[in-house]
Amino acid sequence: MIESFFTALALIFVFEGIFPFTSPESFKHLLEKIAKLDEAVIRWVGFLSMLLGLFLLYLTHGYFS
Repeated sequence: MIESFFTALALIFVFEGIFPFTSPESFKHLLEKIAKLDEAVIRWVGFLSMLLGLFLLYLTHGYFS
């Protein structure tokens, strides 16, 4: 179980690093736009992202376990 957790954590770091590595200038512009957004919008995007992640975990667990 702990091995799966660290594998998932490692993959998060890999995927999160792809965009800033391949296009740092675009990444900086994106961060500037995000910083200007209202906190409520950022919170909703984070919430929807978590729901999507939970849904994908549910599908993965259901089909591949």
